Amino acid sequence: MLLVVVARRDGGSIRVMGKRVAVLVSGGGTNLQALLDDPALRPSIALVISDRPGVRSLDRASDAGVPSLVIEPDGDRASLSRRVAEALAAADIDVVVSAGYLRVLDDQVVATYRDRWLNVHPALLPAFRGMHGVRDALAHGAKVTGVTVHLVDDGVDTGPIVLQEAVAIRDDDVWDSLEPRIHDVEHRLLPRALRALLDGRLVREGRRVTIAAEDV
Repeated sequence: MLLVVVARRDGGSIRVMGKRVAVLVSGGGTNLQALLDDPALRPSIALVISDRPGVRSLDRASDAGVPSLVIEPDGDRASLSRRVAEALAAADIDVVVSAGYLRVLDDQVVATYRDRWLNVHPALLPAFRGMHGVRDALAHGAKVTGVTVHLVDDGVDTGPIVLQEAVAIRDDDVWDSLEPRIHDVEHRLLPRALRALLDGRLVREGRRVTIAAEDV
């Protein structure tokens, strides 16, 4: 398959010719389900890759008729990255989405999918980076947290921000009360960002990303 990508670093639309999407997951897959439930996105979801066997995400992929793979870490990030990169290439993947994927992949994947790789994070970046955004916001006593969808770069939760939405933290909030409200926002923002990327409506000027000509 011929893939043509125009991603102007000096400013302009990020355009992807080809809409085969791989979703990287580690757990229950509610964000994967939000993508599968979007009729504009479902035909583009071509592969699900999990770093763990037996997770609910794999059942969701099977129920939707989407091929899936389990690529478990072996203690070597370079090896995991190489195996994921090979799987993406073998499936002719154009766009990658991390939807609760708890692994950091190296430049073997980042360089190939730069500006074509989205991640959803349960906090308002740059605050509370890393794997425990909800827990860390509660532990810090924050009054506001939220959700960020961003482009993946070489760092951990450091890429250009595509969408953000705040979620107030109530005085009596605990994990079990806050996390569902975070999920509700994730399930809206991630499909919106992916639709924009696939439609060529993400416009990047340095680190600033906007969505052009969006139908609301």
